[in-house]
Amino acid sequence: MDSLDQEVLFVGTAEAEHVEMYLKAIWHIKERGEDVKISSIAKMLNVRQPSVVQMLKKLNEQKLVNYNKAGVTLTQEGERIGSVMMRNSRLLEVLMDSALKIEIDEEMVCGVEHHMNKQFTNALCTMLKHPRKCPHDHEIPLGECCKQNNEEKE
Repeated sequence: MDSLDQEVLFVGTAEAEHVEMYLKAIWHIKERGEDVKISSIAKMLNVRQPSVVQMLKKLNEQKLVNYNKAGVTLTQEGERIGSVMMRNSRLLEVLMDSALKIEIDEEMVCGVEHHMNKQFTNALCTMLKHPRKCPHDHEIPLGECCKQNNEEKE
């Protein structure tokens, strides 16, 4: 049996990535201190407003957002996922910019961020010495590794 027979390929789940992108967009709009509006989500994700409404209804059913006439807010789980996605993408930007010295490729970042598990993210963050800001000067959400690192320093 040659090594090619051993190789396993994974098919990404587009639906899960879609959910994560919406939660990340809502998290980012909230981070900027803006009201989360259907129009702002649509603009950020470059999708039509009816698509946003459809997804918000799904996210509401999955208890990831509270979506009603009053607006859109993240639930605790939605907040957690949005924060993880933003942390992943901003750490990848630091990796490309500071460590690899290559131009930040947002499409590549978007492709990779969905597939990073906690162990990988914490190892990457530790390797990069727990950066607090991405190259665009946005805060990088703290991970468990950052909190442990701070405790060790004290």
